[in-house]
Amino acid sequence: MIRVLVADDHPIVRGGIVALLSAADDIEVVAEAPDGLEAVRLAGVHSPDVVLMDLRMPGLDGDEAAARVVILTTYESDASILTAIEAGASGYLLKAAPQEEILAGVRSVARGEVALAPSIAAMLVQRVAKPVVTLSPRETEVLALVAQGSSNPDIARSFYLSEATVKTHLLHVFEKLGVSDRTRAVTRAMELGIL
Repeated sequence: MIRVLVADDHPIVRGGIVALLSAADDIEVVAEAPDGLEAVRLAGVHSPDVVLMDLRMPGLDGDEAAARVVILTTYESDASILTAIEAGASGYLLKAAPQEEILAGVRSVARGEVALAPSIAAMLVQRVAKPVVTLSPRETEVLALVAQGSSNPDIARSFYLSEATVKTHLLHVFEKLGVSDRTRAVTRAMELGIL
């Protein structure tokens, strides 16, 4: 039997997860927790094989208590996923997933494997693959000044350009980096080693 602790701060959601797991012949729910701190306490008492925990919890988030934890959440953002995985989560599944996917994830983690929702796995592969992005020398110079906190008028004066030309350079940068704002352009460029 796979011994599971379920932690979710929404009683109805937690009840649904418990019902799903309890219906499986090879899974036993040994404890339920309404918050992260209680989940950690109960994990110490019951020594579950797997902890199925929401990412955002009162007291202690799932990513803060991530060892031997499968995150079961609605959050699909890059930052949330990476934080949980870097903290040691053994899996990251979405609440909207089919029931069999959630059960398979619990079974995988119990075997010592990693369980990732297909959309999460695809996102991680894309992130690791780091697409080759090439900015023109001028786009790189403009972005470097953005990183230093320069405004469009300041950048225009620095390069003797019109503000419209600076905006055009930034639009090209956004498009090439796949972002929609200045801050994300700078952080993405840093992630890719452009800045």
